Amino acid sequence: MDQTFYVIMFLSTVGTSKLHRPREQWHSGWWISKICLWAVLIILSFLVPPAFIGVYGEMAHFGAGVFLLIQLVSIISFITWLNDFFMSEKCADRCYIHVMFFATISYVISIAGIIMMYIWYVPQPSCLLNIFFITWTLVLLQVMTSVSLHPKVNAGVLAPGLMGLYIVFSCWCAIRSEPPEESCNKKTAAAAKADWLTIISFVIAVLTIVIATFSTGIDSKCFQFRKDDKQEEDDVPYGYGFFHFVFATGAMYFAMLLIGWNSHHAMRKWTIDVGWTSTWVRIVNEWLAVCVYIWIVVAPIVWKSRRGASDAA
Repeated sequence: MDQTFYVIMFLSTVGTSKLHRPREQWHSGWWISKICLWAVLIILSFLVPPAFIGVYGEMAHFGAGVFLLIQLVSIISFITWLNDFFMSEKCADRCYIHVMFFATISYVISIAGIIMMYIWYVPQPSCLLNIFFITWTLVLLQVMTSVSLHPKVNAGVLAPGLMGLYIVFSCWCAIRSEPPEESCNKKTAAAAKADWLTIISFVIAVLTIVIATFSTGIDSKCFQFRKDDKQEEDDVPYGYGFFHFVFATGAMYFAMLLIGWNSHHAMRKWTIDVGWTSTWVRIVNEWLAVCVYIWIVVAPIVWKSRRGASDAA
C-alpha cells in the first residue's frame, strides 16, 4: 500500500507554494503521524479482497508507464540543459576541450557497449531479435548524431553522446530482461546460477530505482510549461505534490519490475524485471527517448519556420 500512501500525500500537498504553511509542514514534518498512516495502510493491504488487487495491477501498468515517461523527460531535460550550458557564450571557448573529451568518451563507451552486446547476446546467427535490437540502437545513435550536427540544428556532439550512453544502456537492460531460458541469452542464464551475484544485482537495482525516483521527484521545474525566473524567499524549492506523485508512480513501476510487467508471470527468486513484456517495455522506452530528444532539438526550428511563414502571410 505504499502507492496509496503516496497518493494521499500527493492529494494533501499538491499546489503547495509557500514555506511554513500547514501543508508544507505536513510534507516536511509530522513523521510519527505519517509512519502510523503508512503502517495502517500496510495492515489494510492484507485485508482487501483479491479483486481489488487485480484492479490495482491494471492501474499499476499505467502508473509505471507514466513513471518511465517522467523519468525519460527528466533525463533528456538534464542532458539538453548540460549541453546548452557548455555551448553558451560564457563556456563555449573555455570548455571546448572538456566537451570534446566527454563526448569522445561517451561515443567510445557506447560503441564498446554495442560490440560487447554482439559478443554476449548474439552467440549464433539465428538470434535475429537481438541482432535487430543492437543494430537498431547503433542506427539510432547515428541518427541522433546526424540531426544534432545538422547546420540548422547545431546542437553539438555532447548531447547525442550522452544520449547514446542512455540508449545503449536501455538496450542492454532490455536484452538482459529476456527469459534466461532463451538460447540467445546465455550470459543471463549463467548469471542466474550464481545466487550471490543475483542477490547483489537485485539490491543494486532497488537502490538505483530509489535514487532515480528521488532525483526525478525533486526535478519538477523541467515539467513546468511556464517558468518563472524570479523566486521569492518563502517559495518551496520544488513541487511537493509532484514529488509524491513521482513516488506513487515509482512504487507502481517497482511493482511491475517484480512481476516482469505481467501479473500471470512467475518470477524466479531474487530476480527483477525479467520477461518478454519487460524486454519490450525497455525497448519501446529506448525508441521513445530518441524520438523525444530529436523533437526537443528540432522543435525550435520547426516553430521558428512556422512563425516566419505566418508572419510572411
